[in-house]
Amino acid sequence: MSFFSNLSVAVLAAVITASATVADAQRPAIKPAPKSPVDSFALPSALPTDAAVRIGTLPNGIRYYIRRNAKPEQRAELRLVVNAGSILEDEDQRGLAHFIEHMAFNGTKSFAKNDIVKYLESIGVRFGADLNAFTSFDETVYILPVPTDSAGILEKSFRFLGDVATGILFDSTEVVAERGVVLSEWRNGLGAGERLRDKQFPVIFRGSRYAERLPIGKPEILEKANPAPLKRFWRDWYRPDLMAVVAVGDADPKQLESLIRSTFGGIAPRKGARPRLIAAVPTHDSTLISIATDKELSGSSVGVLWKSKGRTTRTVGDLRRDLLERLYDQMLNQRFGELALKPETPFVGAGAGGGSFVRSSEYYSLDARAKEGQLLESLQALLTEAERVRRHGFLATELERAKTNTLRGYERAYQERDKTPSAAFVDEYVENFLQGEAIPGISFEYAAMQRLLPTVTLAEVNALGAGRVGEANRVVTVSLPEKDGLKVPTDADIRAVFGKVNAVTITPWVETVMAGALVAKAPAAGRVVSEKKTESLNLTEWTLSNGIKVFVKPTDFTADQIVMTGWSPGGASLVSDKDVFKTSLTTTVIERGGAGEYSLVDLNKKLTGKVASASAVISDLSEGVSGRASPKDLETMMQLTWLRLTSPRADTSAFKALLQQFDQVLKNKDANPAAVFSDTVQMTLAGGHPRVRPLSAEMLKELTLNEMLAIYRDRFVDLGDFTFLFVGNVDLAVLKPLVEQWLAPLPAAGRKETFKDVGPKLFTGQIDKTVRKGIAPQSQTAILMAGAAPWSREDSYLLSSVGEVLEMRLLERLRESLGGTYSVSVSAQYSRHPRQEWQLVIGYGSAPDKAESMFAAVRQELDSLRRVPPSAAEVERVREQQRRELEVARKQNGYWLSTIRARLENGDDLGTIGNEDPMIAGLTAEKLAAAAKKYLTEANRARFVLLPESK
Repeated sequence: MSFFSNLSVAVLAAVITASATVADAQRPAIKPAPKSPVDSFALPSALPTDAAVRIGTLPNGIRYYIRRNAKPEQRAELRLVVNAGSILEDEDQRGLAHFIEHMAFNGTKSFAKNDIVKYLESIGVRFGADLNAFTSFDETVYILPVPTDSAGILEKSFRFLGDVATGILFDSTEVVAERGVVLSEWRNGLGAGERLRDKQFPVIFRGSRYAERLPIGKPEILEKANPAPLKRFWRDWYRPDLMAVVAVGDADPKQLESLIRSTFGGIAPRKGARPRLIAAVPTHDSTLISIATDKELSGSSVGVLWKSKGRTTRTVGDLRRDLLERLYDQMLNQRFGELALKPETPFVGAGAGGGSFVRSSEYYSLDARAKEGQLLESLQALLTEAERVRRHGFLATELERAKTNTLRGYERAYQERDKTPSAAFVDEYVENFLQGEAIPGISFEYAAMQRLLPTVTLAEVNALGAGRVGEANRVVTVSLPEKDGLKVPTDADIRAVFGKVNAVTITPWVETVMAGALVAKAPAAGRVVSEKKTESLNLTEWTLSNGIKVFVKPTDFTADQIVMTGWSPGGASLVSDKDVFKTSLTTTVIERGGAGEYSLVDLNKKLTGKVASASAVISDLSEGVSGRASPKDLETMMQLTWLRLTSPRADTSAFKALLQQFDQVLKNKDANPAAVFSDTVQMTLAGGHPRVRPLSAEMLKELTLNEMLAIYRDRFVDLGDFTFLFVGNVDLAVLKPLVEQWLAPLPAAGRKETFKDVGPKLFTGQIDKTVRKGIAPQSQTAILMAGAAPWSREDSYLLSSVGEVLEMRLLERLRESLGGTYSVSVSAQYSRHPRQEWQLVIGYGSAPDKAESMFAAVRQELDSLRRVPPSAAEVERVREQQRRELEVARKQNGYWLSTIRARLENGDDLGTIGNEDPMIAGLTAEKLAAAAKKYLTEANRARFVLLPESK
């Protein structure tokens, strides 16, 4: 599991899911509402259960959820949910709930050792990326997305999940081998965030078992893990009354139910089972404070949270309560966002929110990322804004915008109701089983919002502020870098801020709302002068009167999405070396100023209820624009595109505030071991090239708003060589006049540009460099191999494929055989511009004292793959994974946007789109063997190792 670098409770809630009062943890499913209620939307009415989901309970107590859903096609999402996690561990089991999750993939009664992983990979399911599991405080969930178009796959998949429930072997040899893998996962979580957590959790969870039952456990127990305590936990808690099976996807529900019954129906109920109690988080009358410092922290943070009893959403009244709270937080966060744009504000970012804390406890929190040396001022600013709302409330205009945006969100979800991915439904059903959350479905929820939103008054939303104050159950968390000259506040300092805010006069919030059109004066329209069709791709090409090319591919993959990209060659390669840093931040700086006549704050208000965006981009070799919109807001996206390209807006105040935010990120960057490691890799490979410098706070002095605005204008002054591409649920008849109105008038004076080769050259020879930074006992290794060679689509494909084989082998060797790492990544890239070069990168973590032996093992695997062709099974696993991933990708707008753009940008024949299929079908061991000899060479090899600082 992952941990966080300093306590933002909103992040904490996403990391953990657990519980609080002593009670039976098995909650009943939400029963459907009566078929003919007098008023389905009356506040006391129970929320119905979506009729599309089939819910049942086997005689032994196992619950199941089944739904037919065709997105993605020929796929199903399967889950085994166990209502048990680390909170239930005995003292000698700390970390073993999570360890069991690992053992499920290392031998069951139906699948020896890691045969299940190999089988699933052979049908296109990647281990880690697809096949996975997680253990939290209170639950363990096994995740299995599988194809449904081949006989036997569902049967084997359910057999594996059934084995998890009743047939994990816990072979002693496999347990010992897995110790290193789990310890590697524990090691990955070490660092400043882990040290902060260890200081803050005992305060947040004071008196609770949650403070001492982190899922990752204790290394001294993991190091000695053996089958006996693992089996004891598994037998105690993996039992029918604590399990649910979820199956959603493109499959016959009758078949799914039959498989569930045949697989799980024979499991006997557990007699004399240990009671599944829910741990408590004790209340407290006064404010608790945690102040933590760490020399590897890169910034200062402060948070205030209030804990309360957990709630579930089961009635229409509950739904309305949740709505009020979301509206409140949305408006407060809008205010925080506006304040962050002002240079005088003591924080660089702030937020408010609430949610499930642990299973029967909730939180509401205010959090801020403080400017260095302004922690107390940031705390005061947070509390002042909350107090401003409590005293004066929100404005009617703020509430109307929040209502509009909220309803628009539900409208979009409703429009996509038939195209919702199966994984989204699965998550809802898991929560229904574990927490009792209602699952009424989007049709009911959208209808409910249409009824409920008009009834919400400003007074009742404002009244929520009175319940979000007080000392009871309040915790303040403070974290800051440990460095000379930076004062650490005391408990007394923090408590004094609350008194100061209570005593000070606070004026009401004031806002202005700009009237008028988004574009004050529309340009004179141009026209489409020619049209071509590529029928095989359903692709239309328009040439505009200003020379711009526009390509359009309508799709039906989603109902409420159109994506757009536009580009021309040149980019940062055409600016001087001294301006490269400025150019890298230019679009961010200019867009922070807003667009046209509107500041960023005013622009956001103007876009209320709109689902449309457009952003300028300046990359190394091109400049361009990207956008997305709902079909109903397509014109707004086009207007934003016009403004981005013709009317950039520079805002001195917003620029100053943004520089302060950059400064906060950079001034302590070198305290972070990962940042130092990354800089070392980048600088070494660049060989001192003037265009590659490690970012520093000192470099911010080079930035001037006028110069950045000049760079922006120069890159977009002449757009005649631009190409635009639209993909999604777009109607050509609707788009064409909008293109003529907003793209055809774009300035075009005949300037033709292309990129230049001005970057660092490819490194040559062998490089070995060790970086010593950080105090945690962990190591990170990056190995790069590179070379220059003529590009071809086939060679690029073979490079990626040999990388996939190598990753499989390294996982098998480094993780499964040696137990030396948690994960291995291998990435491969073949570039065409500005030079034809390839690069392959291997990355993994390990214990510091294993760095050399792990590297030796990597070299052995490289040598083996160069000498011995991949097996037929390995080739088939690679082919099947590629084929399955391509099937899913081709049903996504993003795939077509990137694929068509790549062909157009490189001047390729559009007819080559789709040639992946014959390449995949034609992949052979011989081709992979030749590719391994060509690319897995150490002629140009760089190795970088991050180790802890010497003691």
